[in-house]
Amino acid sequence: MKVFGVAGYSGSGKTTLLEKVLPLVTATGLRVSVIKHTHHQFDIDRPGKDSFRHRQAGASEVLLASSSRWVLMNELRGAREPSLAEHLARFSPCDLVLVEGFKNEAVPTLEVYRPANGKPPLWPDHRQIIAVASDQPLPVSLAAGLASFDLNDGPAIARFILSAVQTGEDADALF
Repeated sequence: MKVFGVAGYSGSGKTTLLEKVLPLVTATGLRVSVIKHTHHQFDIDRPGKDSFRHRQAGASEVLLASSSRWVLMNELRGAREPSLAEHLARFSPCDLVLVEGFKNEAVPTLEVYRPANGKPPLWPDHRQIIAVASDQPLPVSLAAGLASFDLNDGPAIARFILSAVQTGEDADALF
């Protein structure tokens, strides 16, 4: 499995960018999976549903399955958060895993950067960031040594990702 990250502050457009890139990359025939990290509490289950009730009753894992999808919910119950490597080990075989978040992990990463958010760029302090996509042109001195892209140029970003992870695809000939 090849792994490529997309990082940036909340509200920068990471998910929107992945929505543009995913169909382009999967159209090449690659099997692609995604890990999304969040610092917020979340629940994909709903109170009153059987699976919710099982977790509330103390189950450490609940697997919910249907004919179209399945999900495994794991309750940490105070245990440490698993690492990216531990999460990756749970995936079925695939060609590429796109990682949204996990900005401190040592995987090649593209930063989604919006100056209007008023946050500093991540790339000066994160060596794994090899490219930046922004909604505004960046001063050359600010992004020296990084590939840079217009945030709306999904095809160029998809080509870059495929090239960066060397999937065997002729990235320059795609899209």
